[in-house]
Amino acid sequence: MSIKPQQLQQGDTIGIVTLGSPLEANIINQGITMLENMGFQVLVGDYVYATNGFLSGTPQQRASDLMKMFQNKQVKLILPTRGGVGVASILPYLDYNIIRTNPKIISGYSDVTILINVLYQLADLVTFQSLMLLDFRSSTPSYNFNQFFNSITRTTAPWQIMNPPDIPLISKVPGNVTGVIVGGNLTSLVDSLGTSYEIDTKGKILFLEDTHEPVNTVFRYLNHLKLAGKFDDCIGIIIGECTQCQPAYGKTFENVIDEFIVPLGKPLLVNLASSHGFYKAAVPLGVNVNMNTYNRSLTVIEPAVRP
Repeated sequence: MSIKPQQLQQGDTIGIVTLGSPLEANIINQGITMLENMGFQVLVGDYVYATNGFLSGTPQQRASDLMKMFQNKQVKLILPTRGGVGVASILPYLDYNIIRTNPKIISGYSDVTILINVLYQLADLVTFQSLMLLDFRSSTPSYNFNQFFNSITRTTAPWQIMNPPDIPLISKVPGNVTGVIVGGNLTSLVDSLGTSYEIDTKGKILFLEDTHEPVNTVFRYLNHLKLAGKFDDCIGIIIGECTQCQPAYGKTFENVIDEFIVPLGKPLLVNLASSHGFYKAAVPLGVNVNMNTYNRSLTVIEPAVRP
């Protein structure tokens, strides 16, 4: 059974970590200032500002920062600065038993996808495909903050994962299924295949999104998931945005959905505001959700956090 972290409350401590690629110091500081202005305490990891080319510190250093946040009794939310690349390299250095016995809210997307799915699978922890520190800036729409804080503070259910007004969820394959949502960034999930951290989609609703990939590469990744049995195992599919995914050979991302995903025959919703888009829905991983494509709804049927 999934372990739910304690809800975030005003004045709580938020731990900041950099788990993949480095982020500019001014953007980190801007995010910290916004969190402090919101009334939160902020604890900065030892290697948050580290830079090693396209990585921030060694895998051991980044893993150490994360483990310290899980072990710190004051920290209620762990917020990565960004994704980038390299998050998967910290996985062998984490102590999943310690994480299981010290559950915290942890949120992220992009390359952080691999971590939040692994924490659900190996530590039974409910995690959140939602905001990172780089999203705490004045240009972020209020929808994103509302989605984020609703998901990590609400201790009642049910509640809806809803797109912003005028951006409809689209039903492609009819169905009404209930199960745990897993998934996130397609590129990161494909990278997990064939490893001990491979995503488990059996009996799950699989959520996928991506960014800055030509659609022939998207097709390649989707086909890899299919050959690995991940679509056979899942009970439903949610497709988010593929931001800046350029057409290739006359085919668009929508064509790939219609020609590759629809024929799989699984209940299918598309166009969820997600992760790399301007609008970012908050998707809790590890809790049961009802996906009804007849009325185009996603209903979280249990709280994702506890009092």
